[in-house]
Amino acid sequence: MGTPTRSAPDRPNGNPAGHGRSEARDRLLSTASQLFYREGIRAVGVERILAEAPATRATFYRHFPSKEDLVLAYLRGVDVHTRDGVQAAIETAPSSADALRTIGAAVADDLARPEFRGCAFLKAAAEYPDPTDPVRQVVLEHRAWYVTTLTDLFAQVFGNSPRRGKPEHAARHFVMMRDGAMSGAHLDGVDSVGAAFHRGVEGLLTVLH
Repeated sequence: MGTPTRSAPDRPNGNPAGHGRSEARDRLLSTASQLFYREGIRAVGVERILAEAPATRATFYRHFPSKEDLVLAYLRGVDVHTRDGVQAAIETAPSSADALRTIGAAVADDLARPEFRGCAFLKAAAEYPDPTDPVRQVVLEHRAWYVTTLTDLFAQVFGNSPRRGKPEHAARHFVMMRDGAMSGAHLDGVDSVGAAFHRGVEGLLTVLH
């Protein structure tokens, strides 16, 4: 969850009315996404994006009425990429437990990418602390979907076991471990953190039921 590896269409929320897909729009979004993720959203201004895209100011505002619209498109693109990966894991894994393992493995794999700079959503939330801000709302919506999806998977794993844990607790625990791994990998070492995360996921799947 939350590490952009490519520019994705900003669905499911879609584009603002009158601002459809175009090569220029995709170029602006791709450039901004890389800069926002690598350097921070507030640290990157519109002029920097225009210079690196490259694009004119008129082209920018034709597709994105404000920088906020571009930031929202960036985060929605990361959301799409994450949802697609999770859905693929669910559809291809032989069991719900294996789907959770695959989702966990994707998190661990992200840590080892050279361009990894943490979770795009956690980074955005740190820059936009106001809970009513539209950017913060996109972050919260993404996390709510992620927790709900994991809860459903854990419910299937736990089934009617007499030692059944609460699926929502397991999902929250998974997210807590994932947040810690995303935040601490660059400090404590990718291999060590990735291995600890794998053990944690396996523990949720085997100890709680």
